[in-house]
Amino acid sequence: MKSKKGFTLIEMIIVIAIIVILAAVVFFSIQNYI
Repeated sequence: MKSKKGFTLIEMIIVIAIIVILAAVVFFSIQNYI
């Protein structure tokens, strides 16, 4: 199943979701710190 190179659509969605969650956590942490 791994013959295709690059990301599948589901993998892209998962990676983007993780980045968004991490960015939100960092953003709220900075807001609370100030």
